[in-house]
Amino acid sequence: MNPQVVCILLRGRLGPALIAALDGFEVSTTGDGCTSVVGAIPDQARLLGLLEMFDELHIEVVSVNPVAGDAA
Repeated sequence: MNPQVVCILLRGRLGPALIAALDGFEVSTTGDGCTSVVGAIPDQARLLGLLEMFDELHIEVVSVNPVAGDAA
């Protein structure tokens, strides 16, 4: 299975420690106070692990969207 590049949009801003823990992902803030986390997800287990981590840290996930091939 080829990795799928996804954009996970989170409500709020992430601290430096959490950004460092997301090594391999591009993390940026948006103008509306959200944080965008973009990166390759090799399989569904990795995606579910990320979403579970955000849930355990009480970080609201706004959306999870695939990134088009050209934008990746």
